[in-house]
Amino acid sequence: MKSRPLRDSFQGFGETCGQPVPAIEAGTSGKDSRAENQLTDVRYFAGAAFRALTASKDGPSLYDVCDPLLRGARGKPAPGDAHLAQFYRTALGNPALRPLLRRAGLPELCDQDRFNALRAALTRARDDSDPDWIAVGQPVAELVDTLQLRHPQPKPVAAPGAPPAMSEIDATIRVCGQHLLRSYARNGFLPTYAAFNLIGDPDLRGADFLAALTGLDARGYKNSTLLFNLARVFIARSPAAQLINPPWTGIAEPMWEPVQIRHRSAYYDAFFIEALLSYLETDLALPDERVPARAAIDAMAAFCLGPSRETVHGRDGNTFDVITALAPAPHPRFSRFFAQIKQDLGFGIYVPDCDTTACSFSAALQAGRSDPLLDQPLVDFYAGYQVTHGANEPQVTVPLNDHVDYRGGIVTWIDNLNGDRPYGNDLDPTLNLDVLEVSFRNCARWKIVETPSRLAVIHGIVAFQRRLAESGAFADPRSHIYYLPELYCAYFGRCYAAFMALPDPARRAIDPDDAFAFIREKVLAYVRDDLIAHEMNPFDAALALIALGHLGAERAALAAPLHVIIRGRGEGGRRGPFKAYEWNKMKTPTRILVGGPEVTSAFVLMGLALARRAMTIS
Repeated sequence: MKSRPLRDSFQGFGETCGQPVPAIEAGTSGKDSRAENQLTDVRYFAGAAFRALTASKDGPSLYDVCDPLLRGARGKPAPGDAHLAQFYRTALGNPALRPLLRRAGLPELCDQDRFNALRAALTRARDDSDPDWIAVGQPVAELVDTLQLRHPQPKPVAAPGAPPAMSEIDATIRVCGQHLLRSYARNGFLPTYAAFNLIGDPDLRGADFLAALTGLDARGYKNSTLLFNLARVFIARSPAAQLINPPWTGIAEPMWEPVQIRHRSAYYDAFFIEALLSYLETDLALPDERVPARAAIDAMAAFCLGPSRETVHGRDGNTFDVITALAPAPHPRFSRFFAQIKQDLGFGIYVPDCDTTACSFSAALQAGRSDPLLDQPLVDFYAGYQVTHGANEPQVTVPLNDHVDYRGGIVTWIDNLNGDRPYGNDLDPTLNLDVLEVSFRNCARWKIVETPSRLAVIHGIVAFQRRLAESGAFADPRSHIYYLPELYCAYFGRCYAAFMALPDPARRAIDPDDAFAFIREKVLAYVRDDLIAHEMNPFDAALALIALGHLGAERAALAAPLHVIIRGRGEGGRRGPFKAYEWNKMKTPTRILVGGPEVTSAFVLMGLALARRAMTIS
């Protein structure tokens, strides 16, 4: 793969800080160049660290602003809200980060009035029992709007000729499947990792920050959003940006070492189930791998439907069993250290969500489970979380993608029995594909076509998806809360396959206007003309293959992503065949990425299995 310069997300850095932005070569992806790439990486990080540690300070730093307010006097805690001070000391004022940011100053804060206004806002957040969050956030929002961050813009590449040999594809499938089975045997589960990117998300501007600050419910989450967004200004406008947010190839962001938090969730297990099922369906698993693969599938399905189950009230007053994002301890498998950090930072409350519930139900069904939980007409529950009549309130309290017409969409978070809603609520297009997919798999069981109210819910979601395709909004990163547009395409492929598996009368009842055919063409065009026509990393390529394979693309389109994956095999070193990349993310309180080497192996395996089937049929 061709090299590319430092990401466009750093455009404006030189103008802001008076420093030139150096180019960095990403190197090629072949095995022969890995040692050279590693050396390049070492040189890059060493240079970035040196520049951050020796930069000239041209204004008050984060610590000049916050230390007198939140650090507390020696031996005494800071006054006011204890969590705000604790979060500051733990997440931003810690000894590891201080050397990088102590020289990161903002010239505009040399204006004493502006400096004092920022201090006063933070004081209100600290001391007021019920702060006016708009007033608190306004000085920070103005600073956030000075950032010049952009999403990746990969270079165009020439289309390859023939696809790789089938033997290479089969070997990579086996490597990925064996990686998953070894990891499961070693850990007793398949781990996923979370990592904080302190520079934040390019989509989160000042107005979005204020919307989050007011729409989130838990004060601890408001506190963390406030301080993370203040910190990202100092980071992004300093040489520390090059160290904290290094360049990469493709769209999905690699998860940089060393700070990654290992954990387990039913949402992740659901997709690992699908990956191992794909491995078995290829008939490439060795005879002594089939039994442990089946055992892992059954155990993960049991985890989704057992420890992860939670009873909630539907909006109609009836109770439903849904699936929570993080099961109670010790099931998430956090280390003791990170479990305490999570609690200290105010992330102690987790509530169920519509996406984890949908994916867990779907995976369990595919795994052959027959739990009575699956008989619940989940679509009746989702109806209570559907936006109707064009109203974004009260359903959507954190409208970070408010350019999207939410009508018909299902929001993300489910109130628990205590009525907790720490994240407020938002609406994500990809989540809605998962709701459709599980509804199609259970169409007969839940009598969707036969029940007008249930069919109306599905019609609403389909109409929501069609508007996204008509406007092109599905391809805009800002439209998505937790995912990349590329992942939306892959998940649409997955949803489309479930739709096409329905009997023809059910398809006509669900989609009388051929919305799925229309969306298919739009998604295929985006994947063919945009995604695979530019530089990709292996995770991008896997998502492309999943979309292309499920949507019946021509064989020639498979060649580019296949070559990226084959060339990238081995990039993960000792941790797996591939690196950890961004699978999903949070935009608040900052950019929190979720993925892992096992996740990449799972998606690569599923993408290659689909490509292999398409090539075999051809």
